[in-house]
Amino acid sequence: MRGEKDGCHTHPDDPPRRRGNRRRGHGTYASDRPPFWGMVERASGQVRLRVCQRGDSATLHPLVLRFSAAEATLYTDEWNGYNGILRHRVTVHHEHNEWARDDDGDGFCEVHVNTLEGLWASVRTFLRPFRGVHKRFLHAYIAIFEFSTNIKAITQSFIAQLVRIQVPCT
Repeated sequence: MRGEKDGCHTHPDDPPRRRGNRRRGHGTYASDRPPFWGMVERASGQVRLRVCQRGDSATLHPLVLRFSAAEATLYTDEWNGYNGILRHRVTVHHEHNEWARDDDGDGFCEVHVNTLEGLWASVRTFLRPFRGVHKRFLHAYIAIFEFSTNIKAITQSFIAQLVRIQVPCT
């Protein structure tokens, strides 16, 4: 059987099994590596995360236009899929070992993608206790993570909304 755990895999048509997140390149929903996109507004810290069918620019561009203001500046890495987005864009070049840059000389590196990279670590930590999430339900888990990240404080109005939404037990 192809890709079995035990046994030698010397034939090129029978490669060993590989974990999904160790495969190179962008995943797709069909390949069981559903991509999700994330955006973080730097001033407010508000997060938008979406699970998508494909990880390409045709999927990304409408999301950026929907969730960002026209005057927004996008801070991205050098991936070509960001090209052509109708927003001002500043990049860091990871391929040149650049992770952050101070463009205006004030001693503060404003050009970086570390906020979002840190968010992905938080998403992985959030999903880890579930020990695997079926791709059909991944969007719901990501929505819960987005909601809990965007709620900065438990207020009385938040509690009141939760109480109003009660669903009776059957």
